[in-house]
Amino acid sequence: MVDYPADILGAMGNTPLVRIDRLRGGRAPTLLAKLEFYNPGGSVKDRIGISMLKAAMDEGKLRRGGTVVEPTSGNTGVGLAIAANLLGLHAVFTMPDKMSEEKRRLLRAYGAEVVICPTNVAPEDPRSYYVVARQLAAERNGFLPDQYSNPNNPLAHYRTTGPEIWRQTHGRITHLVAGAGTGGTISGAGRYLKEQNPKVQIVGVDPEGSMLSGGKVHPYKIEGIGEDMIPATIDLGLIDRWEVCSDRNAYLMARRVVKEEGFLIGSSGGAAIWGALQVCDGLSAEAVVVVIVPDGGDRYLSKLFNDAWMRDNGFLDDTSLTLLSVLEGKGDRIPQVVSVAPGASLKEAYRLMRTHDISQLPVLDEGRNVGLIEERALLARAMEDPKVLERPVSALMEAPLPEVQGGLSLEAAMRHFSKETPALLVSRAGTIIGLVSKGDIVERLAR
Repeated sequence: MVDYPADILGAMGNTPLVRIDRLRGGRAPTLLAKLEFYNPGGSVKDRIGISMLKAAMDEGKLRRGGTVVEPTSGNTGVGLAIAANLLGLHAVFTMPDKMSEEKRRLLRAYGAEVVICPTNVAPEDPRSYYVVARQLAAERNGFLPDQYSNPNNPLAHYRTTGPEIWRQTHGRITHLVAGAGTGGTISGAGRYLKEQNPKVQIVGVDPEGSMLSGGKVHPYKIEGIGEDMIPATIDLGLIDRWEVCSDRNAYLMARRVVKEEGFLIGSSGGAAIWGALQVCDGLSAEAVVVVIVPDGGDRYLSKLFNDAWMRDNGFLDDTSLTLLSVLEGKGDRIPQVVSVAPGASLKEAYRLMRTHDISQLPVLDEGRNVGLIEERALLARAMEDPKVLERPVSALMEAPLPEVQGGLSLEAAMRHFSKETPALLVSRAGTIIGLVSKGDIVERLAR
């Protein structure tokens, strides 16, 4: 007799539990990773997608041919999209703009409509991905599963993730470590495990900048965990302790894992494993720590595993020198570029060059790199006609300097220089932050 599930939904869950001990040099206690990227959609959120949609259809809130609208950081969208396709539903997702391009493309590959919203706005702001999702659901008569308040989110983990961990550890688990976003995973699995053994410790991992652990709210880079509000789906009373992880620690840990343990994970997985290592310190050899790894790293190739992006965001040490390291070596950590607007006078441009002892002055129009004023050319024209200094910069500006990313290595940067290109404008995260000349690079290399 052939054994197989009826469809892809039957392949969800029962993900492997793998020992990871190279990160700790083989030292006790036992540290096990629950690898949720083995789910068909590649993440722990596969579990809640089908749970929420089937419940809605059973309750008559959703019918075949209907529309599902959800705010998501990406992974919940994939879980919902898979379930929606098999249940005959149309899916629309709103997503913060900090999420990786791979996640956007993945959702569209599943046939979903994706609406990108700004990240750094309050949850109640009309532009936030929460509010936009509610608006779209109302406009299209769609169903909003709302993973932030839907009880079928933690219930899915109470019914599947928790029992799997208990069974796989033969009831020996002493600590569960998981990142918290909506809180469904840690609350559902945590509640089940505490019902089996009240002594099991539940440890939440939260990014610096999230309010779940009680910290001050500010932007952060880690994707998929942390919140600027308290979701109804999280049971804070179940969580015995918090480990608060920085962006840098999360991203560098994710990179360590692939090199030392051999599997690719995302930034939230890096944060969770970083938190688990903090938990392991001081535990006895008999302890069994399980950490939930929510997704794989193939969705973060353009960020986490992109050296230039990592350097631009300050996550990589300067094992190889970059343009950003040259700027930092000039004094301030991120120097502001001295520039002039195209409508300013050439006299003002000359005064700026004298004040700052520079011979090239970039021309920026509302942050856009549009031209260059060279001291030598300006002085030559002024000698011919002193009145030229009263004219606007746009009348004498030359072609703009090349604009390159701060993570560019010095070796690669040198190829941009020529007789016509005496300097480069350096940008970081889309903003011009400084100017580097060939002399600056030679000076840095000579140290």
